[in-house]
Amino acid sequence: MSPLTKVTNKHLLAVYNEPMIYKVIKTLTNSGINDIVIVLGGESVGDFIRLLGDGKEFGAKFSYVYQEGAGGIAEALNLTKHIVKGHRIAVILGDNIFEDNFKEEVQEFENSNDWECMLFLKEVTDPERFGVAEIDEDGKILKIEEKPKEPKSNLCVTGLYFYNENVFNIIENVIKEIGYSTRGELEITDVNNYYIKKGKTKSKIFKGFWSDAGTFKTLLKCSNFIKNQLNKE
Repeated sequence: MSPLTKVTNKHLLAVYNEPMIYKVIKTLTNSGINDIVIVLGGESVGDFIRLLGDGKEFGAKFSYVYQEGAGGIAEALNLTKHIVKGHRIAVILGDNIFEDNFKEEVQEFENSNDWECMLFLKEVTDPERFGVAEIDEDGKILKIEEKPKEPKSNLCVTGLYFYNENVFNIIENVIKEIGYSTRGELEITDVNNYYIKKGKTKSKIFKGFWSDAGTFKTLLKCSNFIKNQLNKE
């Protein structure tokens, strides 16, 4: 998103009336998640800390972890192990804008021993841009294919994932068995597919607005959605 990101981080850009990262944090806090670890990288670390502080403004507690380089989402998650190990966790990407809160799903996941991973799917018109879920007739998720040329469904996997306490062992297995991808990243799709193979993954298709805000087009799309929502109030 250059030149917008020449002097700041993408997640500090405005989505209509607030920095992008505010929207992401509020998705978590509105879902009842208040203990939040933020993984930072690049040259804007100080800007994030000055903006967000310790989390009191959001009714939350923030911890910060630094990621050197662009090693992928799974690597970023693995860096939080010393803070969150032993707890069930939610992971959300910093450019994903959701209309819904997921309070019911958080409670369901916390109270169930049937599922070790929960993924959130959304019907889209351009699934080739995303990780695409292949599902069977009963709605069970079979596999995720990253940016397929011929998608097997129009259900993309959004940037919100729930994992059980075993996620860091899964990441270690992915490192040993698959390793980093050709783009030099430890792929979260590989982690999700590992859970899927275990047969312990539940998927949820939600109806509310969702979009990444990582391009000029989608940033404007998200800003217009927020504007329209506020105009209704």
